Amino acid sequence: MKSLLVKSLHTLAAHAATAAAAVALTAACALPAAAAGAAAPPKVDLAKGQEKAAACMACHTADGTRGLPANPILQAQHAEYIVKQLTEFKSGKRANAIMAGMAAALTPEDMANIAAFYNSKKPVTGAARNKDTVALGEKIYRGGIPGKQVPACAGCHAPSGAGMPAQYPRMGGQHAEYTEAQLVAFRSGARGNSAQMMAIAARMSDKEIKAVSDYIAGLR
Repeated sequence: MKSLLVKSLHTLAAHAATAAAAVALTAACALPAAAAGAAAPPKVDLAKGQEKAAACMACHTADGTRGLPANPILQAQHAEYIVKQLTEFKSGKRANAIMAGMAAALTPEDMANIAAFYNSKKPVTGAARNKDTVALGEKIYRGGIPGKQVPACAGCHAPSGAGMPAQYPRMGGQHAEYTEAQLVAFRSGARGNSAQMMAIAARMSDKEIKAVSDYIAGLR
């Protein structure tokens, strides 16, 4: 009788262990699925993005094309980059009084829709205008300035200036004036939302910044 009781207890313990293992396995399998669901990018609505982007029209034109050279071209810019900048304008990490006001009322969904709208457009093309500095600009963009530890711009922004989604913005075809102003702002610390760009621009002269900015305008 005693041995039978011990055997029964062992059997119950084994079943309990098996059930516990099954519960643990189910939970372990559910966690990645939940995490994947949480990480899924939000659905975007281009029509709503266009509607919201109407407020951007005065500075960036109706579809983000050329506009005034003091303002960036947004057409075909990576959506992830646009969302990042809008988020940082809203938080104050990137200082700009006008853009802070524009971004203040935007929700994450609004930002995603606006970014998707501009990203859906075809890239624009521009041209370098200063034939005297185009060789210097190309040298910096493609090979950097080794003596100053300035890396080649192409390493992050691609040989064509197309950039890398979610990491580095599209630069090809951008207004030379805008690119130059941003590099100068990074150098002075007036724009402080990229430690990498601040460190790079800090090693560049006015002539080098102007030359590479003009060269980038013609990339395609």
